[in-house]
Amino acid sequence: MDALDRKILTELQLDGRLTVTELAARVKLSVSPCHRRLRDLEREGAIRGYRAVVDPSAVGLDFEALVFVTMRLEDADTVSAFEAAVAAVPHVLQAQRLFGDPDYLLRVAATDLTAFQQLYDQQLARLPGVQRLNSTLVMKHVVDDRPLPE
Repeated sequence: MDALDRKILTELQLDGRLTVTELAARVKLSVSPCHRRLRDLEREGAIRGYRAVVDPSAVGLDFEALVFVTMRLEDADTVSAFEAAVAAVPHVLQAQRLFGDPDYLLRVAATDLTAFQQLYDQQLARLPGVQRLNSTLVMKHVVDDRPLPE
């Protein structure tokens, strides 16, 4: 991957709806070579897909929490069961396995505190292998969906 590929990626992260013609103009390349590079970046997996970024508040998800998960056991079967179960919870927007303690970080969206409490009690606390959950509320996003550095 060269500097031009990185510039293409940066421009698409800023505006994923660019036409190939617009993209080519921004990176100072003719349309055909730009299109070839774009296809190569998609085929190689550097571009995993395209999607709309939706404001959670616009769909009634005004409440966000970070949930730290400490596992009781960390054997392969428990980890697999936990990860499959957490992936099936639609309100979990992100789930990351961490080194050290805690074992996982979940980013969870809900309509309000009551909905979060129900989700916490009825789904998150019942995930396989969970020993302890610790939550903190998100006050505001300072940096959100920033493009990757070049």
